[in-house]
Amino acid sequence: MASVILHRSHKKRIEQGHPWVYKSEIASVEGELEAGQLVDVLNHQKRYLGTGYYNPASQITVRIVSYHQLEVMDQDFFVERFRNCLQHRERFIKGESAYRLVYGEADFLPGLIVDRFNDILVVQLLTLGMDGCRKAIVDALVEVMQPQGIYERSDVSVRELEGLEQLKGPVYGECPRYVTVKENGLSIRVDIVEGQKTGYFFDQRENRASIEPLMTGWGAKSGISLQEIDQDGTIEQLPVNKSGSVVSFPYWDGATVLECFSHTGSFTLHACKYGAKKVTCLDISEHAIESAQENVKLNGFEDRVEFVVDDAFKYLRTQVKGVEERSKRAVVSGAKAKVDTSKPMTSGGGRTWDVVILDPPAFAKTKHAVPGASRGYKDINLHGMKLVNEGGYLVTASCSYHMRPELFLQTIQEAAADAGKILRLIEWRAAGKDHPQILGVDEGHYLKFAIFEVRSK
Repeated sequence: MASVILHRSHKKRIEQGHPWVYKSEIASVEGELEAGQLVDVLNHQKRYLGTGYYNPASQITVRIVSYHQLEVMDQDFFVERFRNCLQHRERFIKGESAYRLVYGEADFLPGLIVDRFNDILVVQLLTLGMDGCRKAIVDALVEVMQPQGIYERSDVSVRELEGLEQLKGPVYGECPRYVTVKENGLSIRVDIVEGQKTGYFFDQRENRASIEPLMTGWGAKSGISLQEIDQDGTIEQLPVNKSGSVVSFPYWDGATVLECFSHTGSFTLHACKYGAKKVTCLDISEHAIESAQENVKLNGFEDRVEFVVDDAFKYLRTQVKGVEERSKRAVVSGAKAKVDTSKPMTSGGGRTWDVVILDPPAFAKTKHAVPGASRGYKDINLHGMKLVNEGGYLVTASCSYHMRPELFLQTIQEAAADAGKILRLIEWRAAGKDHPQILGVDEGHYLKFAIFEVRSK
């Protein structure tokens, strides 16, 4: 077995469980080495640290797959790893047949992603080392999972950093374009061919469920209360409005909700399931909104959801301008000045919601992009919290690894100061249980999810 020997001064990440060896950390190479082959990683004293696959074309030159000497990544190797992956998901994602089955480094298989959509598997081979094992990977997945089909979505630019071309298409069995899966009791139609990444984002499963307490308890703000009413000689507790009329709408106690960056509308679906009165589902992509519409229809929520195709930044700013214009008109009218309120507001906005949900794509894909990403996160959160009704909730997330948790919170705090808001942190979460994290591998700690109560100063 060939070896790479690390510099004496290399950081002790590898000894602490981090699987990446950077080119700059390698002092020398012993033996004949070819790209993609397995290699032992030794410290400067030639003490064994692990075995990984080698790619001199990548800045991450070695990715460790084992902490015991390993000669080959064959079908038996992958079968054992996949069985461990399946055991973890069956323990923690009970009753579900759709989840992330293999999560790269966190499942000791760096460069490999596998998502399960019932009987269909979607794979991403992100590195040269994993690409060279594609037959063993497919054969092992068939042995462990017995899928109907396996579809490859290796159409990602990160492969080019490994000297690989982007690939996409079926690699086993029959793969329909659309697969309907269940999440938290909801039906979701996934486009495995044209959907983002592998077609669906499983990492927010538990976070979507966490919005349940926010969706009811709003009727009193509209002047609706439960009262005892005589219904043909039977006393019943019924919702009654300020005028004394019984309210027949079943979701009278529900929240009004805005979901931005909706993708397939997953937060919209959960909001409706948990009792929301009305949801505005927004995305810049027509394809995404079409997917969301299909999912809303699939679950029977059409009467409570409106869809908007627009840029979220532009939409939020427009609504805030409307709120500010309406506020100014109210102040002027209260001063009994001459104001023609029959004229429509120039901004065209002015809506507010009980709950605003912001789940954008990654704004910072590199370390150098962090300053611009911070401005972007501040912008959407500042405008988003301005549109939350007093005492309502801002639900906000970031999937940018380079946007560290402390910076994310600092950015939101700065936005709150500029907006004149006080935020109470109600919940702080990360990715779900099918996205485990290796302690010491900070790159796996990418998702930040927070729920804030929003109040004015």
